[in-house]
Amino acid sequence: MDKIDRQILALLQENARLTIQEIGQQINLSKTPVHERIKRLEREGFIDRYVTILDKKKLGNLLMIYCQVTLDKQTRDTFADFDAAIRQLPEVLECNRVSGTFDYLVKIISQDMESYNRFYQERLSVIPGILHISSFFVMAEVKNSTVVPI
Repeated sequence: MDKIDRQILALLQENARLTIQEIGQQINLSKTPVHERIKRLEREGFIDRYVTILDKKKLGNLLMIYCQVTLDKQTRDTFADFDAAIRQLPEVLECNRVSGTFDYLVKIISQDMESYNRFYQERLSVIPGILHISSFFVMAEVKNSTVVPI
């Protein structure tokens, strides 16, 4: 990956709807080499996918929650079972296995406290293998970015 590839990736991260021509104009390259570079970056996995980022609040999701989840056993099977179960929950935006005093950090979105409480009781806490869940409610979003430093 060279400087031009990095420029293309930076532009696409900011606005994936840029046309090949618009990207070429910004980096002083014609359409064909820009197109070929983007296709190569896709093939090589540098570009994972293209998405549309929605406004959570306009959609009525006003509550963001982070949960620390501790499992009752730290075995391969317990981790695999939890991973499979958590992937089935659309309210879960992110889930990461972490080191430290708990096993997972889970980012959840909900309409309000009542909706979260229902989700917590009926869908999250009933996942087999969970020993403990601590919930933290976001009071203010300071930074929310999808841009990866290149």
